Amino acid sequence: MTSQTDSDLQKMEAKGTTLFDRTFRDSEGNIVIIQMPPNLPILVGIGAIILQFVLPSGKLQTGADLIAYGALFTWAWLELFEGVNYFRRALGLVALVTLVALKLRLY
Repeated sequence: MTSQTDSDLQKMEAKGTTLFDRTFRDSEGNIVIIQMPPNLPILVGIGAIILQFVLPSGKLQTGADLIAYGALFTWAWLELFEGVNYFRRALGLVALVTLVALKLRLY
């Protein structure tokens, strides 16, 4: 069984695509670096981060922090495994590693 990404890569290889194409283009040939509108997890994550600045420290702020981390982790995971091109997948990997490092205070 092949996944959607595998079949897309096979289509692109049949067309004789370059590394640039595989890195920055989707299966339809459009250059994709950002997408509009953004994914729901990233909107929830950014909203929760903004909410942290408004809330006083305590349980509500801790809850907003957990929601932000979970939403951004979900976005990074989805980009890593379901990104439309190599750039988006690399972006997901960098975001995932950064989130874990920040949460573990490894910076």
